[in-house]
Amino acid sequence: MSGKSRGMGGGEYTKNGMSRNMAFMLCLCSFFAGMVFTNRMWTVPEGKDEDAQINLKSENYPKLNIVQQNTNDSMGSLDDRISKLEMKLTAARAEHESIIRGSPKSANFKKVETNAKRKYFVVIGINTAFSSRKRRDSVRATWMPQGEKRKKLEEEKGIVMRFVIGHSSTSGGILDKAIEAEETRHGDFLRLDHVEGYLELSAKTKTYFSTAVSLWDAEFYVKVDDDIHVNLAMLGTTLARHRMKPRVYIGCMKSGPVLARKGVRYHEPEYWKFGEVGNKYFRHATGQLYALSKDLATYISTNQPILHKYANEDVSLGSWLIGIDVEHVDDRRLCCGTPPDCEWKAQAGNVCVASFDWKCSGICKSAERIMDVHQRCGEDKNALWSASF
Repeated sequence: MSGKSRGMGGGEYTKNGMSRNMAFMLCLCSFFAGMVFTNRMWTVPEGKDEDAQINLKSENYPKLNIVQQNTNDSMGSLDDRISKLEMKLTAARAEHESIIRGSPKSANFKKVETNAKRKYFVVIGINTAFSSRKRRDSVRATWMPQGEKRKKLEEEKGIVMRFVIGHSSTSGGILDKAIEAEETRHGDFLRLDHVEGYLELSAKTKTYFSTAVSLWDAEFYVKVDDDIHVNLAMLGTTLARHRMKPRVYIGCMKSGPVLARKGVRYHEPEYWKFGEVGNKYFRHATGQLYALSKDLATYISTNQPILHKYANEDVSLGSWLIGIDVEHVDDRRLCCGTPPDCEWKAQAGNVCVASFDWKCSGICKSAERIMDVHQRCGEDKNALWSASF
């Protein structure tokens, strides 16, 4: 007999006595059993993950809440630091733009910028106009040092002096060229990014303080008109008495009437803001000469876009300071009359800081008369150089 045998039904058997059909069925059953087992192996981890998620939500939620709170606190602290950095960046950009807007167009700008980090005592801006060449020359011939003496004044006393002027409506025209020629000769101008005009004096004042603060780091900033006489040593001595005060506004304080009638000098179009017709302004310094401490000049520089301009420049400046914590110093030596008033006071040992005629809001015919005022009311020629501020 051969090694193969046949069973009932004719099925062939293996050597171990199992038919091929039976073996096939056994393999197939093993295959399906394996598939079932494999599916259970995959679904169990999923069930465990879901259980873990449920346990995480139910048991560990408070811990997560604490971590989340700490994260929020950290993020809040980070936001605060970022906010402060953004503010500093904004301030730096504003200062940079202010320097660009107010940079003098004259050739000596680079010298001024180089010295910007030095500490100065006072910056004196002498407000002038295109038509005031004779006034400027009369100031140069009397109380404003010239050439090397003016440079020495900056280096030894920390006193910076400049004629302050913007540009004409046709920038680069004959008026601007005349100032540029004058600047080439004397080197004593501070050019502003400002269009000159009588009705734009309030805007010019804002631009002056903003520009001066950006160029020179000083304790005080002074605005002076070009038709008054000033004794610089007395001005420095007066300011030095107030140098420990953080926010001080020094001048001859007044409170004139608010003029509602059109056509009159100093008419105030916004008179209704000051109450009933006939009311007076709040106290403010006369526009011929006043001084601000560094903090106040910086305040004007920082907030100049939103500071309101009234018709009169001195009123505008007073309004910018009326709502903040400022000490108003009323010093009548800053508004003496011309001789004999200032002369008598000088003879009595009470030398005036500034002299002018009230009826002219300056020295009447100043270009012709300021030399006489200087000779009769001026301080000793060595007073400035021997003074200690």
